Amino acid sequence: MEEQERRAREERIRDLLPTEDADAIGRAYDSRLLGRLAQYLRPYQTKTVIAVIAMIISSIMSVAGPYLIGRAVDDGIRAGSLADLRFWTLVFIAAAVIEWYTGRVRISLMAYVGTKVVADLRSEFFRHMHSLSLNFHNNYSVGRLMSRLIGDIGIMQDFITWSITGTARSIFILVGIVAAMLVMNWQLALVAFAVMPLMVLLTNSWRKQVRNAYRAARTRLSLINGYLNESISGIRVTQSFVREDRNMRRFVDLNSSYFEANLDAVRLAAIFFPGVDFIGSLAAALVVGVGGWMLFSSVGAGATLTAGTLVAFLLYVERFFEPIREMAQRYNTYQATMAGCERIFQLMDIQPEVKDRPAAAQLPPIQGAVDFEEVEFRYKDDMPVLRGVTLHARPGERVALVGETGAGKSTVIRLITRFFDVTSGAVKIDGHDIRDVTQASLRSQLGIVLQDTFLFNGTIADNIRYGRLEAIDADVQAAAEAVGAHTFISNLKDGYQTDVGENGANLSVGQRQLVSFARALLADPRILILDEATSSVDTTTEKLIQQGLERLMQGRTAFVIAHRLSTIINSDKIVVMDKGQIVELGTHQELLAQRGRYYNLYTMQWAQQNGVSPA
Repeated sequence: MEEQERRAREERIRDLLPTEDADAIGRAYDSRLLGRLAQYLRPYQTKTVIAVIAMIISSIMSVAGPYLIGRAVDDGIRAGSLADLRFWTLVFIAAAVIEWYTGRVRISLMAYVGTKVVADLRSEFFRHMHSLSLNFHNNYSVGRLMSRLIGDIGIMQDFITWSITGTARSIFILVGIVAAMLVMNWQLALVAFAVMPLMVLLTNSWRKQVRNAYRAARTRLSLINGYLNESISGIRVTQSFVREDRNMRRFVDLNSSYFEANLDAVRLAAIFFPGVDFIGSLAAALVVGVGGWMLFSSVGAGATLTAGTLVAFLLYVERFFEPIREMAQRYNTYQATMAGCERIFQLMDIQPEVKDRPAAAQLPPIQGAVDFEEVEFRYKDDMPVLRGVTLHARPGERVALVGETGAGKSTVIRLITRFFDVTSGAVKIDGHDIRDVTQASLRSQLGIVLQDTFLFNGTIADNIRYGRLEAIDADVQAAAEAVGAHTFISNLKDGYQTDVGENGANLSVGQRQLVSFARALLADPRILILDEATSSVDTTTEKLIQQGLERLMQGRTAFVIAHRLSTIINSDKIVVMDKGQIVELGTHQELLAQRGRYYNLYTMQWAQQNGVSPA
C-alpha cells in the first residue's frame, strides 16, 4: 500500500521536476567548471597557498604518527631504554602539536577564502541579475533565482572551505600511508591491501546508487523552495479562493517525496560506511594474523619485522580507511558543487537582450521631444507587436494611448524606456537615438508609474525618496503634497515614518499608488510615463491626483495609458492603436468628430461608465 502511494505521489510531481537540475546533477567532476570557479580564488591565492602548505605539513605529521609510535615500542619498550621512550614520546607529541596547529591554520584560511569567494560571487550574481532584460525576469521564477543565489552558491562555500584542501589532504595522507607501509614491510603491506578489491566493488556500487538518491533529494528540495515562495507570495489569493487544503496536500506530496529521497540516501549510507569499517577491521585482522606469524617465524620475517613495526602497521591500517570515508562523504558535496556551478554559470553567461553599445554616450539634459520613426517590434520572430508606428511628441505634450488589450500600448512605453529594443525603425529623444546612449542616462530623466505598484520594505519617506536619494524631507513632503498624498500620510500615526510593510502591505491599493506617484515626481523627470496608473484609485482620490498631475505635467512630456475619461480628454494627442498600428490620431474633440474607432470606444466604454454623452 505504501509503495502504491509513493508511486502515485511521484507521478503527481513528475511534471514539476526541473529538467535543468536533472541534467546538471550527476557529474562528480568537471574540469571546465572547476577552472572557472578557481578564477574567483585568484584574489586570495596567497592565503590559499599558505593553506596548502599547512595542509602538506599537517598530512606529513599525521602519516609520521604511527611510525613514531613504532619506534617508541622498539627502541624504548622492547629495548628497555627509558631515555629513548621519552625521546620518541616527545617527538610524537611535537608532531601532534604541529599537526593541530597547521590544521587550524588551514581551516581558518580556507574558511576565510570560502566566505570571501561566496560573497564576491553573490555580489556578481546580484549585479548580473539587475543587468538582465525584463524578458528574462518575465520568464524566470523568483523562487528559482533565490535557490541559485542562496542554495547553489552556499554549497560552493562548503566546497571551497572543506573539500578543496580536505580532499587534497585525504589523498596526500592515503598516498603517504601506502608509501610508508611499503617501505616498512612490503610483504605485510600487500597483505593489508588484499582487501582493496572489496573496497573498490563497494565504493563503485555505492557511488552509482547514491548519485541518483542525491539527485532526487536536491531536485525535490528545489521544488519545495519554489513552491514555498509561490505559496507565501500568493497567500491572499489562496485564502480568497479557499485553496489552503489543496495547497497543503500538494506541499505534503513534495515534502514526503523529499523525505523519501533523503531516506534512500540514508539507507545507502547505512550500507556503505559500516561496510568500510568492516573491510578495515578485516584488513586489521589479516595484518595481526599474518604479521604475528611472521613475527614468531624465522622464515620470511628475518629481522625486518618487529613488534613496533606491527603496531605501526595496525595504526596505518586504521588510518588508511579514514581518508576513504572522508572522500566518500564529500562525494555528495562534489556533485552538488558541480550542479551548482553549472546552474550559476549558465545564468551568469546569459547576456542582456538590451545593453549599452561600446561607444554609447551620456544622454544630455533633455527637453522631452519623443519621435517614433517607422517602428516595428516583435517579442518573437513570428509575433509582430508594433508595425510601422510613426509618432511625434513635442516637449510638454501629453500623449494618451488608447486601444483594446493587446493593441500595443504598453509596448510603446517599454520602447521609450528601452526595456526592449526596436526590431526596426528608431525611437529618438531630442533627436538622439536611444540605442546610442546609456540606459542609465536615459532612465534617469524618465518618471515611470506602472499599474502594478511596488513599494520597498521601509518607511513612506524612504519609498518616496527612492526617486531621488539625496532629497531632503521638505522635498519629499512637497512631492507628496503635489499628488495629494500628504493628507492621508499626515493622518497616519507615524506620518512619513510609517512602515509600509512588504510590498506596501500596510497601505491600501490607492495609498500605494499615491506614494508611487510622489516617488516618480520627486525625480523631476522630463518625460513622465503613466501605465494605467490611476486604475487602482477611487474617483475622489483620482481627482486629487489629477490636480497634482495638471500642475506637475507643465513643461513635461507625458505618455499616458488609462481607461479613465478624465485622464484622456485633456490630452494634446490621443493615439488610437489596434493590432500594433496607429489607426487614429488627434485631440478628444477631433476624434469624436470623426466618429471612428475612438468614438466607438468612448461611447461604449467611457461615456456609458461615466454617464456622459459624447460632444
